[in-house]
Amino acid sequence: MSNGRVITFGTFDVFHVGHLRILERARSHGNTLVVGISTDALNMDKKGKYPVYTQKERREIIASLRCVDETFYEESLELKGDYIQRFNAGVLVMGDDWQGKFDDFSDLCEVIYLPRTPAISTTEVIEKIRL
Repeated sequence: MSNGRVITFGTFDVFHVGHLRILERARSHGNTLVVGISTDALNMDKKGKYPVYTQKERREIIASLRCVDETFYEESLELKGDYIQRFNAGVLVMGDDWQGKFDDFSDLCEVIYLPRTPAISTTEVIEKIRL
């Protein structure tokens, strides 16, 4: 089913090695990686708070990575199917904390859930900084 184009989504706030590893592993499932960066407004809607870094800063960080070919702003969770089609993705990759949540898109592309890097999360990094 894959055409070599992989898509993934995330906030990617306070960038850490877990983000890097999942993006590198996502890229290994194709020859092009497209990354949707959650907008500041979307983060406020879904988490009740703004990210530490602005959407522009987060997009610049992600776009600078060797494993990332293209980035865009994800403005709505309800548009994931549209984004998959717009970017002609053959594979959707998400962390396994989302296991089963995107299976509905298997009619549009292959859906793969990757294990997250153990013992690291943005929340944990922020908590360490606060100490």
